[in-house]
Amino acid sequence: MAVKAEHHTTAIRQADEALLAELGYKQEFKREFTPLEVFGIAFSIIGLMPSISSVLFYAIPNGGGPAMVWGWLVASIFIFCVGLSLAELGSAAPTSGGLYFWTYSLASPWSRNFLSWIVGYSNTIASVAALASIDWGASVQVMAAINIGTNGTFEATTSRLFGIYAAIIISHGVVCCFGTRVLARLQTVYIVLNVLFCVAIIIALPIATPKEFRNTAKFALWDFTNLNGWPNGFAFIYSFLAPLWTICSFDSSVHISEEASNAAVAVPWAIVGAIGIAGLLGWAINMALAFCMGTDLEALANSDQPMAQIFRNSFGQKATLGIWILVVLIQYMMGSSMLLAASRQTFAFSRDGALPLSKWLYKMNSYTRTPVNVVWYDALLALALGLLVFASDQAINAVFSMSVTAVYIAYAIPIVVRFTGGNKFQPGPFSLGRYSLPIAIISVTFMLFLGIVFLFPETPTTNATEMNYSIVVIGGVLVLSVLWYYFPKYGGVHWFKGPISNIDTVVEHSDSSVTPSNDEMDKKDSVEEVR
Repeated sequence: MAVKAEHHTTAIRQADEALLAELGYKQEFKREFTPLEVFGIAFSIIGLMPSISSVLFYAIPNGGGPAMVWGWLVASIFIFCVGLSLAELGSAAPTSGGLYFWTYSLASPWSRNFLSWIVGYSNTIASVAALASIDWGASVQVMAAINIGTNGTFEATTSRLFGIYAAIIISHGVVCCFGTRVLARLQTVYIVLNVLFCVAIIIALPIATPKEFRNTAKFALWDFTNLNGWPNGFAFIYSFLAPLWTICSFDSSVHISEEASNAAVAVPWAIVGAIGIAGLLGWAINMALAFCMGTDLEALANSDQPMAQIFRNSFGQKATLGIWILVVLIQYMMGSSMLLAASRQTFAFSRDGALPLSKWLYKMNSYTRTPVNVVWYDALLALALGLLVFASDQAINAVFSMSVTAVYIAYAIPIVVRFTGGNKFQPGPFSLGRYSLPIAIISVTFMLFLGIVFLFPETPTTNATEMNYSIVVIGGVLVLSVLWYYFPKYGGVHWFKGPISNIDTVVEHSDSSVTPSNDEMDKKDSVEEVR
């Protein structure tokens, strides 16, 4: 039996490496991630309980209970459609480059280089912003834990918050420099902690909540509370940022596909499974919160950490401190998984020569067999993004919406060009068949609409301090990336030709259009010149 299992494992590994070779890349990572662990990285980044606590301030003032319950349910259905569309692409071409690789492979020849460039930079921005928002949420939660432990006497100043944030970012950099086997095994721990913690809160919160904080079904499910001043319909839609930020970055499974076993199957099911389970568990958590948060929503919205206050009202100070330590721990795990996925995306983009310092970034550490340089590159970018806190609270909060808006640009373009690029798409083991096009239309329409909505400020009356800085940062980086692309003589338009083969002989892929069709070696030479 042991010999048979070993032969089966070897056969899967060889098939994975052969498929990667057909896509134009040699095997550089160790394939240590099992299908469960591939699911684990997407699910751990979602990190339900700490994620909901980090963005509850978007839902409470924009509808209260109805936004938390029904807003979550509606948004989750649309997010699931997005996940289905990406899962098909991930099954056909499971490579770390993911979104920008698919864009190049499926777009028409006249637009593929530019669109691939834009998707790659949008995905990079989104990954770094997601890391920054997760770790900023963790620093706020650390301060909330200290506040609970000191019975409200500790003051969370901006400098203290940034100090905690910097320490978390740096520690994540250290963790993500470990070998692939260690990083893979950690995902199982993350899955177990996430699920058990969610189930425990869903059961314990209604039992522990005193009568004065229990809400009626009418208040929890139907009484719309609007504190920010937008029209009720827009406020309800704006509250979608809570589920959209929580159930996001599920493309992380794609970015570790070159480290995954049976990637063409594991990656799509990891995406679909993570979104589906997170949607259901998250809905149950929000339902419990809506019934147990009391009626003074304005006080919750103005508190430093609304969920911590809900727990404190229900469980008391000591029990809440113990629970909150688990919230911080799981949020910390989210950040380490996010940096892991972000570093793989950056590694792939630098492998194709598109990022500044690509020659330095595209290096594998000889001891750990992991891309240590890109880990620290992404960590330092996220650290720099955290400096927005010194502008205003709204500026740092914009990182949350920025991560969603940027990643939706990167999600939407490959889905669109699959149907408009004029190339034949050969699906992998995971396929939606005749439902692919209608689900893609739903997905892209939803992302386009919400991407615009999340560029609006939190309130209709705003100023320079309270504005939404997402458009400034996203727009600034995208403008710079376009300028870099069209820069005279040295810009990407002169040398960027999409994904570059890094193997001497590329196996022809006769059935699928996901393999680059142009001269790979010429592209490699041209990009080496600009490196």
